[in-house]
Amino acid sequence: MGVTVLQPYPLPEGKSGAYIIDHLSKRLLSLGATHAGQFLVDCETFISTPQHGGAPSRAVHVLHNSEYPASTFSIIDNGTGKQVSLVADNIFDLLMLKMTATFASKKQTKIESRGARFEYGDFVIKLGSVTMMEHFKGILIEIEYKSCVILSYCWEMIREMLQGFLGMQVPKDYPNYFTTQTIMNAMGQQQLLHAKHNDLYEPMDTVKQYLEQFTNYRKHVNVHVGGAAGVSVQPIHMPPSSIVGVGVGMGRP
Repeated sequence: MGVTVLQPYPLPEGKSGAYIIDHLSKRLLSLGATHAGQFLVDCETFISTPQHGGAPSRAVHVLHNSEYPASTFSIIDNGTGKQVSLVADNIFDLLMLKMTATFASKKQTKIESRGARFEYGDFVIKLGSVTMMEHFKGILIEIEYKSCVILSYCWEMIREMLQGFLGMQVPKDYPNYFTTQTIMNAMGQQQLLHAKHNDLYEPMDTVKQYLEQFTNYRKHVNVHVGGAAGVSVQPIHMPPSSIVGVGVGMGRP
């Protein structure tokens, strides 16, 4: 498990999601990447039922990642920006089904990203087609650098790979997920969240990034403007040969 960054891909006007996925797949294969199966990340959200006393509603986001088939990831959101994360085995899904008196599933917002998985040197790249209730929402690309577990040590490598492969200008700043963020605590006061770019990367970080992107898609955020976890992107024209040096020294095929 290495550092992973998620990147929404802006759809060119007049192009379908299937066309873009096919185009990016062929580009990866032409660069020397190998197809390595399929992947799936899904998310279902449960909302607490109204309680006496006017307690605020809580949301429980339940996610699955095909990279960890025996695990269920859950993130509890109390509505003030504070989250509690939990990793359990698959019996957690059955537990949620037995808590219908307390939590109701918002099945109309169940969302997933699925598609092909590729390996290119020390990188794992996943081309995800995002759908919600079978309606296409966009394209979400996951890129993992297997040889690194701290983003600040390898962000430039990931950034270079993204720019060369996607043909986009990616700013030098870390993605928003890894930087200091401001939330409102239960008392209505601003609170700074710890920056993560110098922390050891964990599987839950990938899940949280997916939840962040899924939330954006649910809100119909225009991915032509936003980038990976807040990184803005602008199209640039770069030939496939522009990333020929990325794999050097990293076990590139």
